[in-house]
This record gives sequence, structure tokens and C-alpha cells, in this order.
Amino acid sequence: MNRPAPGDPRAARTRARLRKALFEECAERPLEEVGVAALVRRAGVGRATFYVHYDGLEALAVDACADVVRDAVEALHAWRGRPDPVHAPPALAEFFASLTPHAALYRSLLAPGGGGPLGRVLHRDLRAYSLRERELAGAADAPLVASAVAATFAGVLADWLHGLLDASAADIADQVWQLLVALHASR
Repeated sequence: MNRPAPGDPRAARTRARLRKALFEECAERPLEEVGVAALVRRAGVGRATFYVHYDGLEALAVDACADVVRDAVEALHAWRGRPDPVHAPPALAEFFASLTPHAALYRSLLAPGGGGPLGRVLHRDLRAYSLRERELAGAADAPLVASAVAATFAGVLADWLHGLLDASAADIADQVWQLLVALHASR
């Protein structure tokens, strides 16, 4: 089956409708209980159209949650100058607070410890961003620190979403920030 061109506005609208329908379905039931038939009915598209755009519900869910990854990367880098070693940038606390409405969906895609399909995307994107920044700064330890930053953030985020860390959004933002600042300063 041919996939639509990436810049095709009709395809973008269809994917947006499918993502919206998925969030609505997941507000009513866990992802594991969502069926393609109910999803396409809610989105107002045909089953074949769904499969033109996605290989399955997990692929749609990861795509729908990809904005979370971009938001996380941006929130972690939303500071200028010298970072405050104790308090996270406000964007990071706002990021954690923004997860609440769809926390169950994120939990289904992000396993404790940071694994799962969303965890892999988060780790990949955050590591790449961190690696670029460390290399631009001329850090010899760029690959090591980039991997540590990505793994630490993905793991803490996942564990917080799964209730393994008891903290408010603001507190977990400060705590993970302190860990990341320490990783950058340790080498």
C-alpha cells in the first residue's frame, strides 16, 4: 500500500483526525481496549484509510504522543545562560503538568524505566539533541553524557507517570533538573 506524501495536506488532516479520535477513545478506555473499528468510526474515515497511514494502533499512538517528545526536549533546553542548579526552567514544570490529561495513554507507551515505544522515541530524540549541543560545546564526553541525559530523563519521566516517584509536577521537574545538571557538570 502506498503511503501519502509527507507534505500532503489531506493526509495531514486525516492523521490529525485519527490522532484526535485516539485521544478521545483513550479518555474513555485504556489503549489496550481501543479497537480500530471504533476509532475510525469516531474519526469519520474508513478502515483502509487508517491502514494507509498507520501499521496499527500502537503506531498511531506513538505518532499522537510524539508532540510530548518534542515538548520534553524543548522544555529541557528552555533556558539561556548559566542554568540554575536547583530550580528547573518553568517550561519543564509546565511540561510535567501538561501530561495529566493523557497520562494513561502515555503510561501504556512508556514503560517503567523509560522503555516502550514512546520511551525509544524520547531517548532517541533527546540523545540526538543533547549530543549536538555537547559537540558544539566541544565536550569530549559528548556521547556518554548525551546517553546519560536521555536515559535519566526517560526513566524518571516514566517512573513518575507510573507512580513510582511521588512528587508534584513542579517537584519532579526540579529533581530531574538537578540530576541532569549534575550529569553535565560531572565530566
